[in-house]
Amino acid sequence: MGLFDRLRGDDAPRVAFFGIDGVPYSLLADHFDEFENLAALAEDGAAGPIDSIVPPESSACWPGLTTGKNPGETGVYGFQDREVGSYDTYVPMGRDVQADRVWDIAQEEGRDATVMNVPVTFPPQRNVQRMVSGFLSPGIDKAAYPDELAEYLDGIDYKIDANAKLGHDDDKSAFIENAHKTLDARYEAFSNYVEQDDWDLFFGVFMTTDRVNHFLFEHYEKDGEYKEEFLEFYRKLDDYLGQLREQLPEDVTMVVASDHGFTTLEHEVHCNAWLEENGWLDFEDDDHEELGDISDDTTAYSLIPGRFYINLEGREPRGSVPEEDYEEVRQELKEELEALEGPHGPVADRVVEKEDAFRGDHDDIAPDLVVIPNHGYDLKAGFKGHEDVFGKGPRNGMHSFDNACLFIDDPEATVKGADLFDITPTLLDLLDIEYGRADFDGATLL
Repeated sequence: MGLFDRLRGDDAPRVAFFGIDGVPYSLLADHFDEFENLAALAEDGAAGPIDSIVPPESSACWPGLTTGKNPGETGVYGFQDREVGSYDTYVPMGRDVQADRVWDIAQEEGRDATVMNVPVTFPPQRNVQRMVSGFLSPGIDKAAYPDELAEYLDGIDYKIDANAKLGHDDDKSAFIENAHKTLDARYEAFSNYVEQDDWDLFFGVFMTTDRVNHFLFEHYEKDGEYKEEFLEFYRKLDDYLGQLREQLPEDVTMVVASDHGFTTLEHEVHCNAWLEENGWLDFEDDDHEELGDISDDTTAYSLIPGRFYINLEGREPRGSVPEEDYEEVRQELKEELEALEGPHGPVADRVVEKEDAFRGDHDDIAPDLVVIPNHGYDLKAGFKGHEDVFGKGPRNGMHSFDNACLFIDDPEATVKGADLFDITPTLLDLLDIEYGRADFDGATLL
């Protein structure tokens, strides 16, 4: 029990959650002999692979993980979403998440929450003890609350994110150095506030793992030039997680999880190029770069990652598909997507219909179909046009729906068969905060 607990006479259990964005369970389990701290966490509690959500994209995953609810409830479906009744698109931020986060629920119960570097949390909330926003945030001065937090983070050269542009270079040395510096400062900040021991819920995310995976994962899986540097980065992460675990008081349960898995990227699939090539999509003229540039006779279009929308009358501003033809048109598109072949086999592992993935008050911008790709196919959806459907960019690693990871330092927990939606109700159980069984799309793992 921490000093502040003793002073206020509060003996309620506490939780420290550490996110490791995009880390597949198999990567860790295959190297438990090297990643001794995560191995010990698995042995002392419960651990295993879990499923992500539809679609497995960080901007949708973190709202899903932190609310226990699907995008139909959170209102966030991906890195780019469409305005209701419009072809205008926007990048969802923290204020766009329409469901209570786990720390909101904790704060409402009179429990203090420190929240650090969680994606899709900008601007920082002022109803929590302290928060520095994560992915998609501008500089620390605008992303941290209160002011003392911003001053501390600035003093340790804290970075909200690694410099992903460095990963585009053939020589990855500068990128790797930047990733280590970002990881070091993240650990220093987490360690500092863990040590202060004035919170009931600590929720921090290591985002740099996702960045390293995007540019080095193929080197790891295929014994490439930077495999050793890749593993060295993860050895450091494991060491930092071990040190944080040692810092935690006895009344704190440690939880570690990722939001999706990862695999080697073999081919990018330019979905709108495929739609255009196959007569589903057309543009008003040759000068096009955004969704609003599609023509009136467009039947379907795509947004990342792998989200497909029917251009429906009454829903889209210039919808071309009558409502009575919707099911037939969607089924035809689904069958064509299921049959789509790439350079190394079928692109789609499965094609999910909207009713099977999204429920809630904010499903009016839900995609009609979502393609969960087979490993190796990364689904893209720009509107500037591509000559070829299949290509390859600077990234060699991609997200996967399966093989996310979850570690719970509690022998009463069971991880088998879990998914991302189970994490929030589990955290609330660990905090001994009551909730209704129907409040979440997931269920407690205790």
